[in-house]
Amino acid sequence: MRHIILFIILLIVWIVLTFKLTIPNLLVGIFAALVTTVIFGNHFVRDVRKFFQPQRYLWLLLFLLIFIWECLKANFDVAYRVLHPAMPIKPGIVKVKLSLKSDIAKTILANAITMTPGTISVDLVDDILYVHWIYVSSFDPEIYSHKVAGRFEKYIKRIFD
Repeated sequence: MRHIILFIILLIVWIVLTFKLTIPNLLVGIFAALVTTVIFGNHFVRDVRKFFQPQRYLWLLLFLLIFIWECLKANFDVAYRVLHPAMPIKPGIVKVKLSLKSDIAKTILANAITMTPGTISVDLVDDILYVHWIYVSSFDPEIYSHKVAGRFEKYIKRIFD
């Protein structure tokens, strides 16, 4: 079942990206989706029922809005730190304990943190994410975990776990 779902998703992505409904384009899309499904089908999501739960898509939209807002705030924060004459930075690597279960959820969170200016995910070991942060404002794990990952983690959990 998951191979069929993957094939359909890939074909839809192909059609959306090329935006042509000609026979040659559809044949190429079918071939590309089929080859990709054969090669990567075993690495696709195990529980395909998650694709048919509309609330996950609503949480995804909310996550994207929150992510864009946090990126904008972080851009201004980093610009302030760079342009300030004293350059107020306190860089460091913090250890964030994750409550996410699936590997894809952890990967999405690590990428979201990396794409936010001022932070970069360094390593992910089991349920621990190591993040380099431009301004470590606290040494309390609860506080810095919430500042670094907490804003994204609760939404990603509802989407992927």
